[in-house]
Amino acid sequence: MSLIEVNGVSKTFRVSRRSAGIPGMLANLINPKYEKKQAVNDITFSIEEGEMVGFIGPNGAGKSTTIKMLSGILYPDTGSVRVNGYVPYKQRKSYVGSIGVVFGQKSQLQWDLPVIDSFELLKAIYRVPEDVYQENLKRFTDMLDMSGFLNQPVRQLSLGQRMRADIVAALLHSPKIVFFDEPTIGVDVVGKETIRNFLCELNEKDGVTMLFTTHDMQDIEKTCKRLIIIDQGAKVYDGLLSGIRSAYGTTRQLDVEFSADCTVAPIEHVEIREQDAPGGRKKRFLFESKEVPIDALISSLLANYTIRDLTVSEPEIEGLIRKIYSGEVAR
Repeated sequence: MSLIEVNGVSKTFRVSRRSAGIPGMLANLINPKYEKKQAVNDITFSIEEGEMVGFIGPNGAGKSTTIKMLSGILYPDTGSVRVNGYVPYKQRKSYVGSIGVVFGQKSQLQWDLPVIDSFELLKAIYRVPEDVYQENLKRFTDMLDMSGFLNQPVRQLSLGQRMRADIVAALLHSPKIVFFDEPTIGVDVVGKETIRNFLCELNEKDGVTMLFTTHDMQDIEKTCKRLIIIDQGAKVYDGLLSGIRSAYGTTRQLDVEFSADCTVAPIEHVEIREQDAPGGRKKRFLFESKEVPIDALISSLLANYTIRDLTVSEPEIEGLIRKIYSGEVAR
């Protein structure tokens, strides 16, 4: 049995619908009208112990709703959720001790208290043994370089400092599973790298299972091997991150700098773009890998032209994800 099992889960919300303006507001008070919005539509997936999985999709795709069902905050309308042997929304009190949750836009720290006071409060809530608490506190704060602001009120922290503190807060009770919802939102480049390295080390050494939702594909590429993509509440991809390229990234790009200005004769199934002046030295060749073998194209160019430099590029993951969201590539 997998550590996380989601089977045929759907979730629909009832949303108030009214006309604009004061007349619409008054009419809604007398005769309220509602419409149904399906946030999650028949999603099924499983996650094994120790996996780090990216869970992504455009705004409104159902990511946060799914995370809230996995953490026991919401219950599904249909289907089943089982995490670490628990049904989260039915056994929440006993279940929450085995998970950690980090919501990038909502802190669990006490705003006016020093960070360390929030940690002490969480220690009491989760009944963390003193030796475990002290060991985790020292280890995590050292790894995330937090000693300089542990005694500062949360409201005085920068966003990057607060995110690091929130991550430690979610880990003090040694959870087996951690759900991250936008864990690096608003954090600078250095802070993001610190958080990513910390999470990778925690997964490698402690075997903590992690599920990420984020709009920053660097978060996913630096931490996860597997990716689940949802759109309009439905799952559209579940597999290796590297498999995105083979599934959707069939376009290849060859950038060539010729030794002298030249005009390249048309090549079947290849789009040729000038990178400088028409007839100049630099050109870009775009083609489908299934239609044009890259080695044959390079051999043909070398046989007919004098080339100074060439570079073969695969499509960036972020660009492919954007095309999947927009429907530019078949799912």
